[in-house]
Amino acid sequence: MHKEVYRILSFIILISMLGGCAGKQSGEQISETRLLLDTYCTITVNTPVDSGLLKEAFSLIENYEALFSITIEGSDVWRINHANGEPVPVDPQTVELVKRGLEFGELSGGMFDITIGRLSRLWDFGDKPDQPSVPGEAELTEARLTVDYRQVNVCTADSTVQLVDPDAWIDIGAIAKGYIGDKIAEFLIESGVTGALIDLGGDVVTVGSRHDGTPWRIGLREPSGGNNGSGLLGVVEVAGVSVIGSGTYERQFEINGISYHHILDPKTARPVISDIVSATVVTKNALTGEGLSTIVILLGSEKAQEVFGQVPDFIGAVLVLDSGEILRLGNIELIDTR
Repeated sequence: MHKEVYRILSFIILISMLGGCAGKQSGEQISETRLLLDTYCTITVNTPVDSGLLKEAFSLIENYEALFSITIEGSDVWRINHANGEPVPVDPQTVELVKRGLEFGELSGGMFDITIGRLSRLWDFGDKPDQPSVPGEAELTEARLTVDYRQVNVCTADSTVQLVDPDAWIDIGAIAKGYIGDKIAEFLIESGVTGALIDLGGDVVTVGSRHDGTPWRIGLREPSGGNNGSGLLGVVEVAGVSVIGSGTYERQFEINGISYHHILDPKTARPVISDIVSATVVTKNALTGEGLSTIVILLGSEKAQEVFGQVPDFIGAVLVLDSGEILRLGNIELIDTR
């Protein structure tokens, strides 16, 4: 997971709920925020709940980060990337997430590729946002040659992952937060929680509804700042689903008048050229939403409906095009905030 701390203002923001102060509580809800996954993570639950529940939930997030991080030495992903092509025994949950990443590779025709690790670390938009630089052509070409999701071997029986190309690296940061959000939601439901909102740096998973029975209200930020005074495209009301977004403006820098964003085309080794500026996807689970929100930007708007139609968990999407046009697909209502 890349460093995203500097990106405090997400394109998904929460409306009409408790804010982000650690341990903030009202008569109906309790909310806590911690810095994890290189971003700000907030969990809000309806009361009454056990006083230690949020602590357990954040501990689970820490455990997942220790498995999936590309930068934490000794993580499952780190060990896979440094195994020189040998099979690596990993946690079954790592196997599960890697397999889903490979499925997204198939769905996207290879445009979404978890073996993009060498490229993503070359660009590394998060680590040095104040000192941006463009990688050299030679190193981009060398890294691009290691990108091929079909060269990942996963064995569920003995829970191992192998990179056939010893120089390749996997990076599952593009889908890890969705997976973690789903797991935290499962944990809260099993603990008896009937209403909760999990916000992992703008990736939102909801459990049930708010304390008064009304849906959670999620605001979608307008990429250019908006012209309605609120900076919002509008609001979606949801209960028991996830709202996940990606945007080319989300992490970017500019050098000599040229903008570079973090969604990389594995075929060119450079930021993808797409007519979609942002994609917000509502799905039954967050992992699916994570994959879809990135895939449609990689493929463009003409193929978006086709991709969504292949995924049973898809509910709806709001796509903002570079022309300023807003596309609403599937079953989604965008409430005007003006």
